[in-house]
Amino acid sequence: MQAVTPESQAMDSPKQGLPVTIITGFLGSGKTTLLNHILSNQQGLKTAVLVNEFGEIGIDNELIISTDENMVELNNGCICCTINNDLIDAVYKVLERQDKIDYLVVETTGLADPLPVALTFLGTELRDLTRLDSIITVVDAANYSLDLFNSQAAYSQIYYGDVILLNKTDLVSEEQLQAVEAKIRQVKEGARIIRTQRSQVPLPLILSVGLFESDKYFDVTQAHSHDHDHDHDHDHDHHHHHHSHHLENDGFTSLSFESDKPFAIRKFQYFLDNQLPDTVFRAKGIMWFDESPKRHIFHLCGKRFTLDDDEWKGEKKNQLVLIGQNLNHQQLREQLENCLCLPYTSRGKGFGK
Repeated sequence: MQAVTPESQAMDSPKQGLPVTIITGFLGSGKTTLLNHILSNQQGLKTAVLVNEFGEIGIDNELIISTDENMVELNNGCICCTINNDLIDAVYKVLERQDKIDYLVVETTGLADPLPVALTFLGTELRDLTRLDSIITVVDAANYSLDLFNSQAAYSQIYYGDVILLNKTDLVSEEQLQAVEAKIRQVKEGARIIRTQRSQVPLPLILSVGLFESDKYFDVTQAHSHDHDHDHDHDHDHHHHHHSHHLENDGFTSLSFESDKPFAIRKFQYFLDNQLPDTVFRAKGIMWFDESPKRHIFHLCGKRFTLDDDEWKGEKKNQLVLIGQNLNHQQLREQLENCLCLPYTSRGKGFGK
């Protein structure tokens, strides 16, 4: 884990890197529709989208401010760049811009294995400048067949996907959907699958920006749940409502957990490995572990999670947000309570649970 430098303490997260989401999926699965959905719903965030051909996206002319050979700027703060020969060059172009970009989305071609793209962010000089946030795989429910598995790329797209969007669900029966989900789980056991139509997915489920902009999100949650005398920043309040509203359809909810007691690392690891439901797609938290003096920043997308060290600036506490579908809030709360350290007097008794 990284040493914390004075610069990084000023940031929300010690990994200063630009968060990156890779969108992958077979030809015709709905990736471009998903990109359009992201581009048209990113008010207030500067998102950069890297595509192979931005002509294919068919960006609404009213959105376009300016365009040059490899880049289109939109009036909602997004930019769209073409990946010509080299992904790394395209990413540097985005990083070198004067206006700070909040988020980067990269679309792979339909026949591509996403792993080399992911390794570009994990294994090159980009590693210190970016943070691979998630790999989202779009699957066409109507045209999905095992024949695709003759293709290593199609297999890899599912195997490496953190979250699978099973798209075009309106075109097939429930029985067929279940059959496709079973096939996906043969490739990736415990896959996190979200059913979608026309790639419409609540963005907080696939991008960490917006809902999780900073620790201020947690302040808003507290302000709502404890008392209304807090004089909190109106803008963040609006954001909170805006995003909760986005999650209301299809049984998506977000659960906030707070405690002024530390977690035991072993118990929290057990929770992640054995208890966290497949329908939790996203989580973020500020974590306090009994075994560590550091503040830990926790991100989870699908099954992938990161835990980064930071220094405590205020009082130590645990704050965690889980987002998912049809969640049993009471059970999850109890399981999280069980991750807390027992008081020293009774600690021996609970051991081995």
